[in-house]
Amino acid sequence: MSAILEVAILDIKPGLASEFETAFKEASTIIASMSGYISHQLQRCLETESRYMLLVSWEKLEDRTVGFRQSSQYQKWASLLHNFYDPFPRVEHYETVIYSN
Repeated sequence: MSAILEVAILDIKPGLASEFETAFKEASTIIASMSGYISHQLQRCLETESRYMLLVSWEKLEDRTVGFRQSSQYQKWASLLHNFYDPFPRVEHYETVIYSN
């Protein structure tokens, strides 16, 4: 069974990118401690200064939608990060169809 890839485009309020990155470093320890977590990446957009892409690999969708989202750790994650977003990000989940190395 292949991993589930969570993808979120994060638009950060103007002038808060540096603060967001600092808060995300702390939040990273929260998500990395969750059951079913595999890995994550935060990437900064080159064309749009205040846009980031968050990629999180989970063993299965429920690890994210139930295990993480319904946990007390998620509340801490939200308190660290949600005030930076405008608009609030859309989160989607993907499964591998074709993989090439």
